[in-house]
Amino acid sequence: MSLIDKLLRRRKPDPGARRRFLLANGRITDGTILDTEVKGTDEIVFYMYTLNGVDFESSDILTFEQKQQPAKYAPGAKVGIRYDPKNQGNSIVE
Repeated sequence: MSLIDKLLRRRKPDPGARRRFLLANGRITDGTILDTEVKGTDEIVFYMYTLNGVDFESSDILTFEQKQQPAKYAPGAKVGIRYDPKNQGNSIVE
């Protein structure tokens, strides 16, 4: 943490907090997997979804449970996307 963060008492961001928030409060739409990439032990999926006529492209790191179903997250697959209605670019793959 930087000195400014310590002075302002900022906490380190919790990587799972965004996922938990979207699972609890997010809305669901349809999306399409564009591509996948493996970096070390992480599998990253790139996906696209459309809301109100606007196309969004994003990526997400698959959870352990999601990695157990590789066909579900193959390029071209249709998946559920959970997004924040107040910030529609904030999303995860279901």
